[in-house]
Amino acid sequence: MEVARKPIKNLHLSVYPPEGRVRVSAPLRLDDEAVRLAVTSRLGWLRRKRKLFLDQPRQSQREMVSGESHYFQGRRYRLRVLEHNGPNCVSRNGNSELTMRVRPGVDRDKREQLLNDWYRRHMKSLMPGLISEWQPIMDVWVADWGIKKMKTRWGSCNVRDRRIWLNLELAKKPPHCLEYVLVHEMAHLLERHHNDRFRELMDQFMPQWRLYRDELNQAPLAHEEWAY
Repeated sequence: MEVARKPIKNLHLSVYPPEGRVRVSAPLRLDDEAVRLAVTSRLGWLRRKRKLFLDQPRQSQREMVSGESHYFQGRRYRLRVLEHNGPNCVSRNGNSELTMRVRPGVDRDKREQLLNDWYRRHMKSLMPGLISEWQPIMDVWVADWGIKKMKTRWGSCNVRDRRIWLNLELAKKPPHCLEYVLVHEMAHLLERHHNDRFRELMDQFMPQWRLYRDELNQAPLAHEEWAY
């Protein structure tokens, strides 16, 4: 367990994949005994969270070769890699196959980047419409947003700058999971903390949000070289 002292008001517990590492953010005013008691009082929650990570299926590292399984919008696709002398590109053939066309000699890492760029373009095409749809419903305004690979969370929100970040991995999940994470982060513009008011807001705007959260947390995790 890692304890970080910060100039904050309340103690926060976080559990991170892949092995359920526990991190405590503690106010400067709390001594070690107070921190220990606070953590002890939430041991049941911590054990449940760690078990979720340990039980969650994980993909092996993708080699980016023909025949591999990859996911897009919650569907499983078979990858087909073709070498040609034109531009590198990825295309989707129906609901079963992703075709990657690459120049001869393009290595695994560049193929992975090519696929990630394709995922990113797809998410970027969806985000403006989703944000425009939810802003009037929630009566909030998003100043900026972005997409990036994240190892410990599906999304984040900078409340001060009104900026939202979403995990690139969401391109692989069902569309309603992407929408759930967006609404979750937009709700933080109304309530910073995961408290009763935050849950009430989520119940108001997306009553089925718990189902989407559970589906997302049970989906296979991509292979990562986890490091902190």
